[in-house]
Formats: sequence, structure tokens, C-alpha cells
Amino acid sequence: MKIKREPSKLEKKAKRGHRGYPVATVAFYGPDASRASKVAVGIIPFEGSEATELRRWFSDTADLRSHSPNEILAFIKEHAVKTVAMSPGIIGCPHEEGIDYPEGEVCPMCPYWATRNRWTGEELPEQ
Repeated sequence: MKIKREPSKLEKKAKRGHRGYPVATVAFYGPDASRASKVAVGIIPFEGSEATELRRWFSDTADLRSHSPNEILAFIKEHAVKTVAMSPGIIGCPHEEGIDYPEGEVCPMCPYWATRNRWTGEELPEQ
């Protein structure tokens, strides 16, 4: 029997659909598909613009998909966000190419993502 969990406040906001601008984009990252250790939130103030604000949160223990810090909701409220667009799951490694490891290489700390499509989680065909 699968236990159904209550959606987070952030998930509820995302399920409301497009309600206008500003839009908050929410993306989850983790060392594998089981736990989101990083969430990045960008604010897009109007249609056609790039994100003007970007903030990141990290956790060594919590899964940020279900235990999102209250600071995320405060950040969204601070920017008077009308729409929340959220990634459907974990979309890759929490480390940043060119910052945490060399450009063009795979993350040595997250071997799970070295052979997977970051959007589907499916294994890539061998090259």
C-alpha cells in the first residue's frame, strides 16, 4: 500500500497554472534521483525576459522537494510572483560545471548523472 503525502505549499502554487507575471521558476537538483539537495529559484518579471533574480538553497539531509525552506516562499512573495513553474522532478546534479568541476567533464561527485538524461532520468545509450 502506497502512502500518499500531502503536497507542499510550493507544489500547490505550481499546480495553479499560469496566472501572469512575474513567474518563479523552481528547479530541483540532487546527487541521484532519490533526493533533491539543491533548489534554484529564478524570477522572470515579464514575458520574454530572462530571470532577473536567482537564489539557491541547499540541504545535506532533507529532500527539498517535500521539505522546501520557508525562505523559498518568502522569496517568491517578496517578488510578488503570480505563477510558479516547477521542474517535474530532479533535473540533474547539484554541482555547477565550470565552478565545482571542469567544463565539459562529468561531475566526479555525482556518477549517477554521468550516464543519464537529466530531464527523463533514463540511461543514455553507450557512445
